[in-house]
Amino acid sequence: MGADREGSGRRGPARAVTYAVCGVVLLAGCASMPDSGDLRGVESTPRQDPQVRVFAMPPREDDSPTEIVQGFLEALTSNEPQYETARKYLTGEAAKTWRPERSTTVLTGGPGTESDHSGSRDDADDYSVTLTGTRVATVDGQQSYSPADGQYREPVHLTRDNKSGQWRIDDLPQGVIMGKSDFQRTYMSVNKYYFASNTAPTTQAGTSAQPAAVADPVYVRRLVDPMTQVVRSLISGPTGLLGPVVRSSFPPGTALAKDAGSLTPDDHNKLTVRLNDRAARAGEDKCDEMAAQLLFTLQNLTPVVDEVELRSGGERLCSLTEDRADAVATRGSAQRPDYLYFVDEKNRLVRIAAGSNGTRPEPVPGALGEGSVGLRSVAVSRDEHSAAAIGLDNKSLYVGSLVPGGSLGDPVLVSKGKTEENRLTPPSWDAQGDLWIADRDPGAPRLLLLKEGAGEPLEVRTPGLDGRVQAVRVAADGVRIALIVEKDGKRSLLIGRIERDGKTERDGKTERDGKAGEPSAVTVVELRSASPELEEVTAMSWAGDSRLVVVGRERGGVQQIGYVQVDGSTPEASVPAALTGVKEIAATEDEGLPLVAYSEDVIVRLPSGLQWQKVTEGTAPVYPG
Repeated sequence: MGADREGSGRRGPARAVTYAVCGVVLLAGCASMPDSGDLRGVESTPRQDPQVRVFAMPPREDDSPTEIVQGFLEALTSNEPQYETARKYLTGEAAKTWRPERSTTVLTGGPGTESDHSGSRDDADDYSVTLTGTRVATVDGQQSYSPADGQYREPVHLTRDNKSGQWRIDDLPQGVIMGKSDFQRTYMSVNKYYFASNTAPTTQAGTSAQPAAVADPVYVRRLVDPMTQVVRSLISGPTGLLGPVVRSSFPPGTALAKDAGSLTPDDHNKLTVRLNDRAARAGEDKCDEMAAQLLFTLQNLTPVVDEVELRSGGERLCSLTEDRADAVATRGSAQRPDYLYFVDEKNRLVRIAAGSNGTRPEPVPGALGEGSVGLRSVAVSRDEHSAAAIGLDNKSLYVGSLVPGGSLGDPVLVSKGKTEENRLTPPSWDAQGDLWIADRDPGAPRLLLLKEGAGEPLEVRTPGLDGRVQAVRVAADGVRIALIVEKDGKRSLLIGRIERDGKTERDGKTERDGKAGEPSAVTVVELRSASPELEEVTAMSWAGDSRLVVVGRERGGVQQIGYVQVDGSTPEASVPAALTGVKEIAATEDEGLPLVAYSEDVIVRLPSGLQWQKVTEGTAPVYPG
């Protein structure tokens, strides 16, 4: 492992690579650089085990400008907390003003370089280089990942010290730059959790006392005390994308105590978090919520934390165990559905116990299970008390109760589209019990919401949406929505934020929409691509608090099934077994339940670690949601 660089320069090892297993050094990678001519690309290390630890090498006295740049770029991929070695390649002033935490730019390969020879005479005291590459993504100062594209070009300037004669970088871009595989080795995605501020989700028991926990994925350096990193990030507040629709229970100004040090759970899997005096202002209920935020976040990072205790000024504020956390807030990943639903060969809504090995479905109670209306697609509410269904011609939307003897009644929505492909999409229920659906009628394409599945449909505003919605899935947290959007024959997966508090931003000012008694406005904003590498997305479903499973294909490729994060990054989860002819796919936020798909005219499921298995004849498989 390690990457041997081309060239035969005299520089020694630019970085040492070791496996952090039993403390045994297994190998060291070398890099070399020519002393003259254009600088070569700094290739990204081939993807390695996450436990590979990289140690940067400091500059040598006789290093040329090219070797200084090379060594600096190599040092950026090390696991030093404050980039101590990387700073040794900078002048004293540049080391003080450089802010590596400001951003991380990810390139397809390592950064390439172009030398500016206009001032590179042997006796010159300055040297200029341009860093180049193709952007893949950017991680901002809040540790939030965003896909990116286009060319990267940033100048770097070096100067030679008059006394020592050594070259150092005196002008460089802020932040860190590295190749994609080095990024994957160096960073890891972690969900930190906040609470939805504009929803009041209904639980299975029909209450609304618990707030909904919302996953906010960030990237932290995996071998640089990630537990302390993610706790600091959590306390500092949500990322910009979720900020307007979530809240944190940590009082403003809360931070880790100055002497908190590195956070480590004790032998009983209990983590004690010492906070400053601002945290002491929180009441008992808020303290429990703070502890729940920490526990949800840390359990996403590691399974070895079962309890969190908060302290401030030497006093114990509260303590929360894993068993109690689910009583403080709801999480989609913690809600296990009772059934898997689909449409059988008689066009009825049927069900099988979720997670079972059953192959004999039973009709659901009520009219939708009786076959009085032929069904094309369905959605079941998260409490599994109601269901919405689209008729065979995609024209009419019906809503019925899943109770014996329940009647269906007239459709609650009818599309005017002239063909099946230009009518209604399959519907989706949110955590509040509201129903979402899109009308694909080219003459009036709309994203619609029906309060509790009834009444006059409310048209959802979608500023910035460029294309026609082909599929809708609302997250269990109630504040995010996934849309498949078609434009110019290409179908993309977009993730947006749901704002439904009746307020909107106009010219930088917040205004309230509507009049007293009128329904609040609902808006989907900041739609972003979650699958930039896929040219065609044909099906998708939520498969975790911040993860979706997607069916699609890359340019020139074949259909494949994979996972994507809401921020557009690729999670480390294993890729599902290959399956051809997938038309629909179903997953649930509870990652312990199997994927289910409609493929080759049958329903199939994927138990963990196994191959796809046939369940029965049928179409349109869905879990609640």
